[in-house]
Amino acid sequence: MCTAKNKSIFIGLLFNCLDVIFSANTGFSVSIYDVTSRSICLRWPKFSGASSYRVTATAANTVGHSLLAHFSDVTFKGSLMSLIPDTNYAILAEAIDKNGIILAETQIMQSTAPDIPVIDQAYSKISNSITVEWRPVRGATGYLLTAQDRDSCIETVVTKSPGTVMGLKPATLYRITIRSINSGGKSQPSPFRKAKTVLAAPVLSVSSPSCDSIAVSWKAVFMAAGFSVSLMRSDGLGRMLKENTTNTSLIFTNLDPGTLYIIKAYAWNVDGIPGDDFTYNQRTIPCAPVNISIEEDEPGHLLVSWSSVNFGHYYMVFVKSDDGLEVHCNTSHTQCHFQSDCGFTYVISVFAYNKAGQSPLGDVFNYTTAPCCPSDLRAAAVSSHAVQVTWAAVRGAEVYQTRAAGGGGLELCNGTATACTLSALRCDTRYNVTVYAFSEARGSNMSCASKPVATAPCSPEIKNISKEALSVISVHWQSNNEEATYIVTARGEAGLWHCTSSGSSCTLINLPCGSTFSVSAIARSPAGQSLPSYSVPLETAPCCPSDLILTQVTESVTNISWSVGMGAQTYVTTLESPKGQAKCHTLQNYCLLGCITCGTNYTVSLKAISETGLTSSCTYQGYSSSACCPSGVKLYRLGNNGIRVYWRASDEKINYSTDLHGSKGNFTCSPSSGLSHCDITEIPCGDVYMVVVSPVTDKGPKLTFCPKKIYSVTCSGSSVGMVIYRGKSNAEQRI
Repeated sequence: MCTAKNKSIFIGLLFNCLDVIFSANTGFSVSIYDVTSRSICLRWPKFSGASSYRVTATAANTVGHSLLAHFSDVTFKGSLMSLIPDTNYAILAEAIDKNGIILAETQIMQSTAPDIPVIDQAYSKISNSITVEWRPVRGATGYLLTAQDRDSCIETVVTKSPGTVMGLKPATLYRITIRSINSGGKSQPSPFRKAKTVLAAPVLSVSSPSCDSIAVSWKAVFMAAGFSVSLMRSDGLGRMLKENTTNTSLIFTNLDPGTLYIIKAYAWNVDGIPGDDFTYNQRTIPCAPVNISIEEDEPGHLLVSWSSVNFGHYYMVFVKSDDGLEVHCNTSHTQCHFQSDCGFTYVISVFAYNKAGQSPLGDVFNYTTAPCCPSDLRAAAVSSHAVQVTWAAVRGAEVYQTRAAGGGGLELCNGTATACTLSALRCDTRYNVTVYAFSEARGSNMSCASKPVATAPCSPEIKNISKEALSVISVHWQSNNEEATYIVTARGEAGLWHCTSSGSSCTLINLPCGSTFSVSAIARSPAGQSLPSYSVPLETAPCCPSDLILTQVTESVTNISWSVGMGAQTYVTTLESPKGQAKCHTLQNYCLLGCITCGTNYTVSLKAISETGLTSSCTYQGYSSSACCPSGVKLYRLGNNGIRVYWRASDEKINYSTDLHGSKGNFTCSPSSGLSHCDITEIPCGDVYMVVVSPVTDKGPKLTFCPKKIYSVTCSGSSVGMVIYRGKSNAEQRI
C-alpha cells in the first residue's frame, strides 16, 4: 500500500461520485465500484426471474457514441470498456427473462476519469523530495503522484504541474508515476520515470579551538563521494574560503579573532551532483590567556595570575579539585585568589570573555598542594631500643618519613605504609617523633607537630649474688637508668621468687633449700620494660633430712638411716663421744657405724653435700648406746630340779634378765637389783638349753644381740644330773 499525501481532494471527488450512484431506483439497482479513463465497472444484485442482464452506456455530450454489453444470469458485475475519457455517460441496466421480456431496469449517470497524464521530467533538488512536471490533462481536477522504492510507496495529490512528493529518503532511487483525477475517478498510472533523491546535508559540528581558527566536522553522509565546505565573514568583508574534501573534518586557519563567520557545507555524489546544504554561524575570540602562573602565597591560599588579553573584557578562572568540587572566579583583573586544602590536586583553567563569547580553552594546569600532616599520630616504646609509630593516612601522600630526634642523634624511617618501627634508638632516652608526608609534586609540609616518647629502660647487669643467711640471697646490679624500678626474678623448678628495688640491690628471701635457680633482672618505667639481664645461676644448699633413725645392731655396731635431703648427693654422718668418734661418708641414705662403745652417750650430726660441694650441717637429738652384755655366763645344778645361772655384771646398777630355751620349755628369771645370778627351780632334765643373759632397760624391749650359750642338762634318775657347756649358738658364731 502507498502512503497518500493530500488525499482530501481525492476523497471528496469519490463522495460526489457515490451520490450519483445511490440515486438509482430502488427496485433494481446498480452500483459503480471502479472508474478509469476508459472503463466503468458495475455490480448489481440478482433479480428474481432474470435469465440475463443488459447494460447500455450512452455518452451525454457525444452524438452516436454508445456501448452495449450482455451478461448471463450467473454474472452480477461487469465492466464497460473502450469509453471516452472525461465523458459523462448515461448507464441503463436491464434485467431480462428467458423470453426476452424486460423485468426491471434502472439508469444512473457516471463520468469517466480524465486521460492518463504523461510525465515530462522528474528530478530532486532536496534530499527528501522529488519534483514532477507534466502536461495538463483536460477535465482533470487533480493529480495523484506516486514515488515507490523497494521498501516504501508514498503518494500525494496536487492540483497542477509541477508537483512534489515529500517525505522521501536521501540518495534513493524511486519509480515515479502520475494519475489524473476528476469527480468520476482516477486514471490509470502513467508510464513511470526513475528519479533519485539528492544526498542529505552533512550535519556540522563547529567550534573555534583558537582565536584564529574554526574547526568543522561532520558524520559521514550516505552515498557521498566528497564534501564542499565554504566560510566567509558575516559582514561580507574579505574573501570566501572554500574547501573540497573526502574527509569528514577540516580546520580554517588565519581567521580574525572575535569575528562571526558563516559556514556552509554540502555533499556530492560520484556524478558530482550536490546534495542539501547545511549552514552554521560560528564566532572566533577572544584568544586564551597566557603566561598563567600558580603559587601558594601562604598555606591554604592559591594565587592564579595571567597576562592581559586583547579584546578581553573580563576573565573567569575555574578551579576543580580532585574530589569533584569546582569553584570559579569572575574578574576584570588578571589575578584571582582561591582557598586550598592540603593534599589536593587542582585543575585550573582561565578563559577570557567579550561580546563574542568565551575564548578557546588555553593551557590547563594541575597544581598539587603539599600533603597534609599525618593525623592520629601515636608513638609507643616496644622495647629498650625501638619505638612503634602509627598514624592515619592523609591525602596526597606518596611516601612518609618518620623522624625521631633525641639523645644527640636523629633516626629516620621512610616508607609508604602508615606505620614505622624505629629500631636503632638508645634505651632510657626521650625522643621527639615527627611524621612528614611527601609527594613528588610538592614535597612536604614541614610544619607538622611532633610527639614526645621515651624508650624503655636499659637492661640491668647483675654484678654479684651473695648469701646473707639461710634462704636469704642478695642480688646486686649496675643501675644505668634515670628513673626505673628493678625487678629480680629467681626462676626454678620450685617456682618463682621476686624482689623489687629502685636502687641497685634487693634481697630474695625464703628460697627453698636444695634448689637451683636462674636469676635475672629487668628495669621498668612508665615508658615500658627493658629486656631481661643475662641470667646468673644460683644454687641453694641441700636440705637436711627430716628423719634420722639409729638402730644398734650389736654391742659395737649401729645402723643409721635418714630421709633423702633435697639437693644432696652425698652424706657424712658422725657419732661422737668422749670415748671416740664413728663416721661414714656415703651416697646412700643409710650406713653402719662400728666401734661403738656400749652404754655411752653420743652426739649425732649429718652433713648433706650437693653435687657442686654446697654443704648443709644438720644436727639431731643425742644417741645413747645400749648397756653392755654381761660376761662369764655359766649354769650350775641347784638341788634335784633347779638350775642357777651366774654372770659377771658390767655395771652393778643394771638389771638383767635370763632366758633359757629348750625343746621341753622356755624359762625366764629376773634377779633382784644388784644380783648377778638367778635361779630356775623347776626345769626338765634331759634337754639342751640355749641361755641368754641380757641387760634390762626401761627404754624398750630386751636386747637381742647378747651372747647365746648352749648347755645340756642331763638326768640322774628323775633329777637333774650334770650340766655340760656345749659352746655358743651358730648365729653367735657367725657374728
